[in-house]
Amino acid sequence: MGNTRRRGREAALQLLFASDIENQLAEAQNRQNFWELCTAKTEGRKFAEELVAGVLLHLPRIDQAVILCLENFEMNRLSAVDRNILRLATYELLFVPGVPAPVVINEAIEIAKAFGTPDSGRFVNGVLDQIRKNGLPPEPVPTEQP
Repeated sequence: MGNTRRRGREAALQLLFASDIENQLAEAQNRQNFWELCTAKTEGRKFAEELVAGVLLHLPRIDQAVILCLENFEMNRLSAVDRNILRLATYELLFVPGVPAPVVINEAIEIAKAFGTPDSGRFVNGVLDQIRKNGLPPEPVPTEQP
């Protein structure tokens, strides 16, 4: 089961990464094209789809949680790999009950080591640990339009 979930997380990262760099986060056609090339088995695909749907549903709050923990960085300056690993793990930390925070963070670190730069694992660990401590940021207050 763990390997299936890891493969699902990796597939979700790859899908979000591909969509993110094209500025078309997870459009249906991109997703279909991706699944034609992806080697993840059915259970991994199902888990990846759940993760991607959750990230997209909560993207503004996920990005807000990440931004609050970045020091001397802006979200758009992060590598697309690190940004989407943080999005996936933040979604799991803040919106998916039942998965222990150390498991989520460890999975994100291992995926960052495999797909990111030599420093990605440490960077992802630091940001996610801060997100774990901070919890879910408050809902943004809508501003009134004049």
